[in-house]
Amino acid sequence: MSNEETEDTGVRITDKRRIDPETFEVRQQETAGVPDEGTEAEAFEVEVELDEVESKVAELTSDLQRVHAEYANYRKRVDRDRELIRETAVGGVLTGLLPILDDIDRAREHGELDGAFKSVGEMLQATCAKLGLETFGEANQPFNPAMHEALTSESNDEVTEPTVVSVYQSGYRYAGRVLRPARVAVAGTD
Repeated sequence: MSNEETEDTGVRITDKRRIDPETFEVRQQETAGVPDEGTEAEAFEVEVELDEVESKVAELTSDLQRVHAEYANYRKRVDRDRELIRETAVGGVLTGLLPILDDIDRAREHGELDGAFKSVGEMLQATCAKLGLETFGEANQPFNPAMHEALTSESNDEVTEPTVVSVYQSGYRYAGRVLRPARVAVAGTD
């Protein structure tokens, strides 16, 4: 074998690095002078696939936004329902305590609210007020059928509209809802 033959059959090394190690400059890519016929078709297929992917991303983004909005509405509805259930439960308990509060008021009016019973009664009333129970019904207020229950009525020329003249039993409301109307006597014009 001659030296010429060994050079042709020996290992051939091709440097495919983009940066020349001696000059540190970017090498130009060598391309074959003839473009492939399939290159344009491949580019078209890639473009079609890209359009399909973009439409799928837009569709999934729309679905995600819709699901997010549904979840936000669900969370608001659950919070609103939870608050309504809480108000209903507290209102039910307070309604059950109204006869006890009436007894405490009657004992106070008759001077029988003293000693340990006085402190228990005041604590019960304070706790009910802290929960949001409001007492209403005073004399010399305009009569409101939504808040007052007229037990008696009388004629009085001194009033210009139906007016509460005395309160037999206080009314109570909780969370803007009347638990029990005030029982009153009403004076009105004939």
